[in-house]
Amino acid sequence: MNKYANVRGLARGLQVLRALNAMENGRATSQQLSEATGLHRTTVRRLLETLVDEKFVRRSASDDSFRLTLDVRALSEGFTDDELVATIAPPVMGRLMQRVVWPSDLTTPDGDAMIIRETTHRFSPLSFHRSMVGRRLPILLTAAGRVYFATCPDAERDDILEVLRSGAGGEQQQKLALDETYVRNLIRQTRADGFGSNHGDWADQRKIGALAVAIQSGGRVLASLNVIYLEQAISPAEATRRFVPELQRAADEMVSALETQARTPAPRDAPGI
Repeated sequence: MNKYANVRGLARGLQVLRALNAMENGRATSQQLSEATGLHRTTVRRLLETLVDEKFVRRSASDDSFRLTLDVRALSEGFTDDELVATIAPPVMGRLMQRVVWPSDLTTPDGDAMIIRETTHRFSPLSFHRSMVGRRLPILLTAAGRVYFATCPDAERDDILEVLRSGAGGEQQQKLALDETYVRNLIRQTRADGFGSNHGDWADQRKIGALAVAIQSGGRVLASLNVIYLEQAISPAEATRRFVPELQRAADEMVSALETQARTPAPRDAPGI
């Protein structure tokens, strides 16, 4: 339960911003915003004056209407694609877990590793780890890293290889990154399969297998989604048969959610008066 009281003034201010953003011509009077929000006109006017002072809203000198400023866009500057995909992932991952039971992770690239952004480990009855968010996974040794590596653009892959060849990702990854035959075969096999796999290749997790697919939207690879399992409990062939179609289904659901987000109108900036 939330032990803090709702800050009603902040909630109302955000309500006014949403209503102003939704106006067809990008501007509205305090009366129009009052009608759109259900808030008293005096309350709306007071909130607008505060937003003007904070430079998120501009008042027109000609007709006493209000419009959003470019400072509203600045609020979203720190909201990256990584954050977006992590935001839409949890309900999809929850449904995936209900179908496969084994836990899964959503990972995004972070320099010499993939970083876990969301996970169902804490909910899965078959999980052998609980605290996973923020954990770093080696790119060339895990299913999540391999599918991202094989799917991302050539220029990005070259950058990853340069980092790993420098030793930043550890000695084992450095050795693999320097092996051109290994790299070439990894890319070819992963692309042919349509998914990444790991069958105890990572020294830290010898008993663990994993399968992963890439999350691609807008012509870009944004993340990887995996399913983790114990190889003593299920064979790689059976895991592939059971989990890959479910991973692909979950990936499609995430892409659909991302595309819906992309179609949502962005806040309008205020042209000069």
